[in-house]
Amino acid sequence: MSDANDMIRRMPGAFDPGAAGDLHMTVQYMTEQPMFVTIAAGECRVHEGLADAPDVTLRIRGDHLVKLMTGRMRGITAFLTGRLKVEGNMMLAQKLQHVFDRERLA
Repeated sequence: MSDANDMIRRMPGAFDPGAAGDLHMTVQYMTEQPMFVTIAAGECRVHEGLADAPDVTLRIRGDHLVKLMTGRMRGITAFLTGRLKVEGNMMLAQKLQHVFDRERLA
């Protein structure tokens, strides 16, 4: 099993620009080693550290993020059980599940 940061680094390869359409957002992943992802102009880029002004911040343990991103944990379950805390634009956070191919993240 891969760790969360390795999985985040693979996100550009699993990104589906067609599904993303004109989506423009910055997502901060607050795991043990913070990283952020920018989606704009049909591209996905991964960055180390903290974003200046993320649209969405996801606070989650790395092992839970791996389960969430590979479909072994549902987002609503993670949220309702307190494993996932979402700050910022909740609607943008929900769109994330549709713009990445889970098979290519695993």
